[in-house]
Amino acid sequence: MASSDQPWWLTLPVDYHRRPVETPLDRQHRFKVGVSAAMDHVLKNGLATAVLAAMANNLRKHPLAQQIGELEFYRDLADRADPSRVFMPPTDQVAMRISRPKKPVPGIDSRTLRFQSTFEALNPALRDRVASHRNNLVAEARHWTHPDGPRPTLVFLHGYSLDAYWINSAMFSLRWFYDQGWDVLLYTLPFHGSRRERFDPFSGFGYFGHGFAETNETMLQAIHEVRTFMRYLREIGVPSIGISGLSLGGYLSALMAAVEKDLAFVMPNAAVVSPTDMLMEWAPLREAFQRVLPQAGLDLTDIRHATAIHCPLTWKPQVPAERLLIIAGAGDRFTAPRYQNLLHEHWPGSHLHWFPGNHVMHLQQRDYLRLMRTLMHQSLSTEPDHDNHRLHPAG
Repeated sequence: MASSDQPWWLTLPVDYHRRPVETPLDRQHRFKVGVSAAMDHVLKNGLATAVLAAMANNLRKHPLAQQIGELEFYRDLADRADPSRVFMPPTDQVAMRISRPKKPVPGIDSRTLRFQSTFEALNPALRDRVASHRNNLVAEARHWTHPDGPRPTLVFLHGYSLDAYWINSAMFSLRWFYDQGWDVLLYTLPFHGSRRERFDPFSGFGYFGHGFAETNETMLQAIHEVRTFMRYLREIGVPSIGISGLSLGGYLSALMAAVEKDLAFVMPNAAVVSPTDMLMEWAPLREAFQRVLPQAGLDLTDIRHATAIHCPLTWKPQVPAERLLIIAGAGDRFTAPRYQNLLHEHWPGSHLHWFPGNHVMHLQQRDYLRLMRTLMHQSLSTEPDHDNHRLHPAG
C-alpha cells in the first residue's frame, strides 16, 4: 500500500498477484473454498480470452505505440491527485426519458430511464472517438419504485458482460430488498445491453475494445452517469441513496465512495480493486502482457500508473468507514481475496465480510444479505422521517 510519500502503484510489490491467497474461512470451510476456487480457475480463463479478443481487435485500429502515448495524459492526472480534475460533475436537470419495460417484473412498478449522456472524454485527443459510439451515448437504468414513493434507494451496478436485469435480480435478491421497502435502480454499464455497438460479438465487448485510454474514459463515463442518475433521484425526492455492485460493478461502486460523500452506504461485492494486477492472474492476458509490455518499454507499475485515476486505491473515501462494507468470496479467483484485503486496508475501519464461495457462486449468501440489510437500515438513522418508509427491523 501507499506510504506517506509514494503512491500505491509504486509501493505495491510487482509480484503482488503471486502472493498467497488466505482468508479466515480457509480452514473452517476447506472443501467449499477449495472446490469453488477450482471452478473459478476454469471460468476466468474463458472470460480472459474474451477480454483479450476485445483488446486485440483494437490493435488493428490503433497501434500499440499510439495507445501508449495516449496514456501519458492519465499518468499526469494521477500524479496531481486532484479529483476535481478527474471526475466530471453530474449533469443538472437532465432530460430523463421514462418508459415502461417490455418485460416488467410481476408485482413491481418498473420503468426504464434513459438520458443522452453528457459525458465528454477527459483527454481532448479522444473526444471525437468517444462521441462516435452512438449507442453508448444513451445512459440507461431500470428503476423499481413503490406506489407511495419515492423511498430510500439501492443503486446496483452489474458485472462485466452480466447486464441482464433478471440475472442480477435473482443473484443478489434485489426483489427481497424491494420487498423490504427499498426502491432499486439497476444501471446499465457502458457498452452493455442496448448500449453495445451493432457488430459487437457480446455485451461489454466495447468496454475493453477501444484501447487502454478509452477504457479509462469508459470508467469515468460510468461514474458520471451513475452520479447523474443519483442527482435525478434526489430531484424527485429520494431521501437516501446507497450503492452496491458485483465485480466490475463492485469496482465502480467502491470508486463512488471517493466522489459521492452523501452516499448512505457503499457495499462492493467481489470487487475488482487493482485491474492491472488482477489481469496478471488470468493466463491468456498475462502471457500477452508479458510479451507486449517489454516491447513497449513498460512494466506493470507503468500500467498501474496509467490506470490509477479510476482505481479506488488512489482516492480517499468520502463516506464514513462505518458505512463501508466489503463483501468477498474466500474461493474467488477472479478478484482474489488479496485484493479485498487491499481495499479493506485502504478503507480503515470498514467492515469486511467473507463468504465460502467464489466469484459467481455465493455460498451462505443469506449471511451477507442480512448484513447488507442491517447496514442499509442503520444508514437511515440520520434521516428524520426514516420510520415512515416502513422498512423491516434489521436482524
